[in-house]
Amino acid sequence: MTGYQEIFTDPSYFGQIMVTTNAHIGNYGTNSDENESDSVKIAGLVVRNFSYNYSRAAADSSLEEFINRNNLLAISDVDTRALVSYIRDNGAMNAVISTDVDNIEGLKKQLAEVPDMNGLELASKVSTKEPYFYGDENAKFKISALDLGIKKNILRRLAERDCYIKVFPYNSSFTEMAQFNPDGYFIANGPGDPEPLHGAIEVVKTILEKEFPLFGICLGHQILALANGISTYKMHHGHRGINHPIINLITGKGEITSQNHGFAINREAAEANPDIEITHMHLNDHTASGIRVKNKPAFSVQYHPEASPGPHDATYLFDEFIESIKKYKLQTA
Repeated sequence: MTGYQEIFTDPSYFGQIMVTTNAHIGNYGTNSDENESDSVKIAGLVVRNFSYNYSRAAADSSLEEFINRNNLLAISDVDTRALVSYIRDNGAMNAVISTDVDNIEGLKKQLAEVPDMNGLELASKVSTKEPYFYGDENAKFKISALDLGIKKNILRRLAERDCYIKVFPYNSSFTEMAQFNPDGYFIANGPGDPEPLHGAIEVVKTILEKEFPLFGICLGHQILALANGISTYKMHHGHRGINHPIINLITGKGEITSQNHGFAINREAAEANPDIEITHMHLNDHTASGIRVKNKPAFSVQYHPEASPGPHDATYLFDEFIESIKKYKLQTA
């Protein structure tokens, strides 16, 4: 199994216990350059078997060393496929990992104190505290990014396309973001329920009013929907993994995508909104996986086109964002 390190450090997984269905994990070690944030974000790890031996030229430590170094709570020798089947049938739920097997009632009491994900705002837990820059300051395009839990590979994908990015804290205002004089705006991925993020929703509403280019991923997709009056809801067990099939409704082509979200936008509300076009659809449950705002340079997807880990089928979306910026600059020159 590959890609686990990127998942462990993905801010969208903040506070969650990760269960792996692969029989073995750790076979290719870890590499400090492959973290998607500055720290481990998952709360716990459940696996069938750890592979204490690893083989990869780029690895600089074993998974065991990585876990110990980051104080990550992990448990092995669990029938994870049976556990995942239970979660699939019964829905995502709160859980406790403990060695205190003689105090089940005490553990249940602790579990009851864990907040429900509905209404839980978590972007503040993972967002940067101060603005920072990424990329070449002499790049052709300037992007203001709202950090709700942004992954490093998103910044890499933008920088590869000649962008200089200023990353802002989750509670930044439009005025603060506009002072960078950006060519476009990016609304990042992140954990938790999108509905409590009133400030981010207002930022997007202002961007739409001023008709600036905008691209949203994952939580940013949900924020764009909410800014257009489309509600969101907590899914039964969410989409987790790097092999989710979607269809691009514009081109008719299928894509295999990396997904990590427990909330989704209301497809019926999106279909009924005259200003919204659904551009992508999940082929398993038909949830709306992408939308665009008609007559405005704003679009978003529910999945992760930057990959890391996962397939690169959807990296073209970054190119579409750049093209929308070029078009906007020509129109406003």
